[in-house]
Amino acid sequence: MSALEQTSPAEAGRSSGKRPPLPIDRRSLNVPNILTLSRFVLSLVLFVLIDYDGWWRLSAALFIVAASTDFLDGYYARKYGQVTVLGRVLDPFVDKIIICGSFIFLLRYPLSGVTTWMVFVIIGREMFVTSLRAILERHGTDFSAKWSGKIKMILQCVAVPVSLFSLSPEFREDISPIISPAAFDTFRDAFLWATVLFTLYSGVEYTVRGFRLLNQSIREKTIDEQIRPS
Repeated sequence: MSALEQTSPAEAGRSSGKRPPLPIDRRSLNVPNILTLSRFVLSLVLFVLIDYDGWWRLSAALFIVAASTDFLDGYYARKYGQVTVLGRVLDPFVDKIIICGSFIFLLRYPLSGVTTWMVFVIIGREMFVTSLRAILERHGTDFSAKWSGKIKMILQCVAVPVSLFSLSPEFREDISPIISPAAFDTFRDAFLWATVLFTLYSGVEYTVRGFRLLNQSIREKTIDEQIRPS
């Protein structure tokens, strides 16, 4: 066995300049993962508030607080070397729960501006990219988030509270000296369209990159099998 084959994952991580993710054990219950779990709990409370018609401003504020923990947990994990296997699985899962769940619950209210096709695009994109990522990681290929995925997440995290605020009569009255309710609705609809279209673009970009990486991984394994002595 060569020295390269004997290299442990931890040593490989150090040689590449990146810390390897910590395994699932007691150390997994760290600050970043606690923040992620708190985001999951907040998402459940958020869905209850949206389902109970009338708590629009509170729902929007709660979503903003929950979404902010997504930035905090990632920042804390990277800065203090607390990236874990559990966190790498849990964080994107909770992100999809709060985003997809919010759009599904908003679909119940026509005045939210959210339509069926928008929800279909968002959920379809997330499910497909998640499945593609699972296939690639099974082949040992890194398929981490890129700039388009991060921008997509930011747009979605703005679109949800904008839609929630548009359902609040009190909010519409408060902003009326600055912008008319009709103009705000136009802004909301335009922002929702932009968010969904960029979500679609991001999905296409990830798909192209994913299949390219998958083909590359298959070719490398095929070549390796051909040159490996029998």
